[in-house]
Amino acid sequence: MMDKLEDFESFLKNVDKISELVKDLKSSDVEVQQKAIEKADCYIAAMDEPCRTKVNKTTINTNPPLQPSMSLQNESPENFMKIMERDAEDRRVKRIAKEKKATALKDKGNEAYTQEDYETAVKYYSDGLAELRDMQPLYTNRAQAYIKLGRYKEAISDCEWALKCNERCIKAYLHMGKAYLALKKYNESRNCFEKILENEPGREKMMKEYLTQVDLEEEKESQEVTAMQEFDKGDGKATAVLQLLEKLSRPGQMPFYYCGGFEILSQAVSNCTGQTLFRLNNGFSIISGNDMVRSCLLQETKDPDSQELCVSVLRLWRAICCGNDENQRMLMTCPIRRQSIVDLVTSEHVAVRKECLALLCLFSQIPHSRRLAIDNLNAHMLVRNLMACITEPQQQQENTAVNILENFAAEKRFCIQLRNVLSDSVSVPFTTILRNISKSNQQVLPSLISAVGCLAQDDAIRHDFAHDPECWKAFLVAIRQCSTCEYKEVLYPLLGLIINLSTITSPVIQEHAVSLCDCCLGLLRDSDGGIVTRATGVLSTVLPQSSEAIQHVIERDAVRTMRRLLKGTGQTATKYAIKTLTVCTAASHLARKELLKSDKKLSILRHLLASSCDEMVSGNAALCLAHCLELEGIAGNLLGTDIVLLLLRHAAGDAKRTAVQQNAAIALGKLCRSEPRHINRLQELHGLEILHSCMKLIM
Repeated sequence: MMDKLEDFESFLKNVDKISELVKDLKSSDVEVQQKAIEKADCYIAAMDEPCRTKVNKTTINTNPPLQPSMSLQNESPENFMKIMERDAEDRRVKRIAKEKKATALKDKGNEAYTQEDYETAVKYYSDGLAELRDMQPLYTNRAQAYIKLGRYKEAISDCEWALKCNERCIKAYLHMGKAYLALKKYNESRNCFEKILENEPGREKMMKEYLTQVDLEEEKESQEVTAMQEFDKGDGKATAVLQLLEKLSRPGQMPFYYCGGFEILSQAVSNCTGQTLFRLNNGFSIISGNDMVRSCLLQETKDPDSQELCVSVLRLWRAICCGNDENQRMLMTCPIRRQSIVDLVTSEHVAVRKECLALLCLFSQIPHSRRLAIDNLNAHMLVRNLMACITEPQQQQENTAVNILENFAAEKRFCIQLRNVLSDSVSVPFTTILRNISKSNQQVLPSLISAVGCLAQDDAIRHDFAHDPECWKAFLVAIRQCSTCEYKEVLYPLLGLIINLSTITSPVIQEHAVSLCDCCLGLLRDSDGGIVTRATGVLSTVLPQSSEAIQHVIERDAVRTMRRLLKGTGQTATKYAIKTLTVCTAASHLARKELLKSDKKLSILRHLLASSCDEMVSGNAALCLAHCLELEGIAGNLLGTDIVLLLLRHAAGDAKRTAVQQNAAIALGKLCRSEPRHINRLQELHGLEILHSCMKLIM
């Protein structure tokens, strides 16, 4: 390498010398020319010195391609540009043709993939890439097909090429993450999913599920390595698991033989090593493959021995699944196990029902386990059977059933599965319980109402409840029952559910609005502040749906009651009360007069405008004030107060709800129009400019 560098530097020096000689030889000075000739002779003599270069590797192309660029040099600029444009157009047309062929091949590949013919799909995607090498979807689609074929390294390679086409390609990172996970390269897999999260934060929930899957797979591998090490050491519990499974695999034994074996095995799998060895040694297959066990799980035999065997199996499943995610997944892979877990919830045998509920409770407590159960169990049948347990309380099992329902209801995918079967699985049994509240079910009802409230977070389910006539009839019966029998622990969550559901406009709610509001007006005299607050909340959401209900509550002195609540209650009660008052004053001249009877200067509303940090409260207070200003003489009563300043602050503020600014501006406009002397104060505060800027909100 050093010799080559020296030759190169020598060559450069020679170039410089020759350049100087040529310059001197062309000189007009004869003397300079003569000296140059002498130097040239000396230089030529020195050239006889051998060169270090041994082989000349330069090759001469004897068939050079045509060089259009040589002829282009002689073209005019105008012709040159035309030639370039024509060349670009030719390339564009060829590109379009290639894209068309590649897209057609991609579509054929997609069709083959849909039919689970992954080899054919790969062929079509490969043919497409032969047409167009930089078509990113072909790489990601082929990677997906490779994953299905277990060709994970090829899938990763395709994903890398896809990222060269588009460095932010989400599908490429997703498939690469899956392929690395299949190869047990957990860190690489995590990096792929985290890259998606970095590029698209909106996919956080989905990516968390993938990252959880990586963690579970890594934990599974670690458990299996540890378990085998313990077994190789001859650990007593570890070897006992294998011995017990060998004995339990013997067919044709008596029920009590298997029952006793399952009980001992349940104790042997109390730790992670035992649970893992159970899985690795086909424990699930051994038990599910036993004809006697299968028969009792499907409730084909109902004699006492079979029922005891069923209890033992359920208890064993709970022992091997407790804290072991992979075992939970394995349990859910068998159709018979999935069916029996749902069906045995309503078993005639109390001990069987209890163990089945305990197993379901285990699955319902952790998000990953919940999703596993939801994805594998029949949600419709499960909820119907859980509701059957709740409606027929026995030995406190209804509490476990409702806890399971409440936990599952927190999962959106569970709610989605119930949308089309809501009436049969939830609504009918729920309304039946509400119509028959008693001491036997009053303890479980608050949790049940809470579970239904969780389900109602789903828009479709909330809509169905809001439009169900039987549901609202049951609400009225339940409120009256609770008011009479002092079931406040039921009444409080029930009113909360009604507030939630009545945010939906519904003809059914309109039909029952007067009765509902009448019940709530009665509850406003309750000594329990929580009940009073929620009763006010129901009024605030139901009244906007019925003018008849508004007139009814005004006649029953609701305005004075709301004014009293605004003087000394909590923030939530204040929010509900001012909204109720605003609805009443918007619809009724009488309500405005009633509000002003003992408060000519609207001090309560001014206090809310001055002190409340809740935009909903201040916005409704401004709107209620605007309604009252329509009465003659009210604006004059407010001269000398701080009303202009208060309204101006809200009109000029930066509230997140533009309705606050809008309502304040409207009230300010009405104030000045009704009593022009307020304009002087407005001018002093430079408020005309602010009011003018608010006009766009009002418009």
